Amino acid sequence: MGNAKSGAMSKEILEDLKLNTKFSENELSQWYENFQKQCPTGRIAPEEFEKIYERFFPDSDAKTYAKHVFRSFDTNDDGTLDFKEYIVALHMTSGGKTQTKLEWAFSLFDVDKNGYITKAEVSEITNRRRYARRAIFKMIPKDEMDKLPEDENTPEKRVNKLWSYFNKQENERLHEGEFIQGVMENDNALRLIQYVPTK
Repeated sequence: MGNAKSGAMSKEILEDLKLNTKFSENELSQWYENFQKQCPTGRIAPEEFEKIYERFFPDSDAKTYAKHVFRSFDTNDDGTLDFKEYIVALHMTSGGKTQTKLEWAFSLFDVDKNGYITKAEVSEITNRRRYARRAIFKMIPKDEMDKLPEDENTPEKRVNKLWSYFNKQENERLHEGEFIQGVMENDNALRLIQYVPTK
């Protein structure tokens, strides 16, 4: 997808990133220089991405969540992120417009990439039972977990509460437009699909 091994960022990629992210040309140039130093191949592997996420969220267990974030931004499914995919990931997870973030959130929950999400997929991202992980839930630091409302203090309760906002049965599915509309119409739903530090 991008600029695999060049010494300087192409003008096309620079202009595209300036247009589609909140980053300035100077910031993008600095990010690119650091990216080239840390990833001389021009690509970042999932393990390195997980380490970066762990640095951004030191009080949380971000590893499982980072795997899902990585999957959702590896747009060409080659198992790596190039610089453009990496910057888009940073932009989407740290800023950006609500609509765009929700489009990305939908792709995060759409584990099987079929264009729909189910309660089971929401549960997988929120809970990750298969690996004894709780991807989004584990992003919440332990000292903040005690402050969660009773109906949100476990991954299962969070999934049930979130799914109730969409007025869907257990086995029904949501398309992207329904997901975005449901979350936009309810601040609690938005809060349940992300972790925003209170500190």
